[in-house]
Amino acid sequence: MSASGVQANQDLLLLDTHVLIWLMFGDNRLGSRTKAEIARVGSAGDLLVSAITPWEIGVLVSKRRIDLHRDALVWVREALSMPGVSLISLDPEIAVASTRLPFEMHSDPADRILVATARHMGATLVTADKALLALAKKGHFKTMSAGD
Repeated sequence: MSASGVQANQDLLLLDTHVLIWLMFGDNRLGSRTKAEIARVGSAGDLLVSAITPWEIGVLVSKRRIDLHRDALVWVREALSMPGVSLISLDPEIAVASTRLPFEMHSDPADRILVATARHMGATLVTADKALLALAKKGHFKTMSAGD
């Protein structure tokens, strides 16, 4: 059982926003082991993207922190249409849980929603975020380092 009381599903991977971007662009910061695991899980239809991710991508584009080489909405729709990818809605349970995490965590709302989504779904969060990886080592949720 995970810390959230949800049975962990080894075959559900929740992709952090930067991981989805790296995956779409074939970025080599995504490690070979992680790419192989994403491909395996994706073939079973178990890749998850949080509803906060399209918002976060839109913010990054609007602030010119990333260039997708096309309209952000078009890019997001392409990413979400990849085989095996499911968009997880921001339902009330996840939204409220993100404000009541039973451990100390920084206040970034997107990260809090990602963590709450991973806990709610019993999924492994794929991330390169050092703060999230360190927090997961304390047993609050499961992560996979994107660089592996």
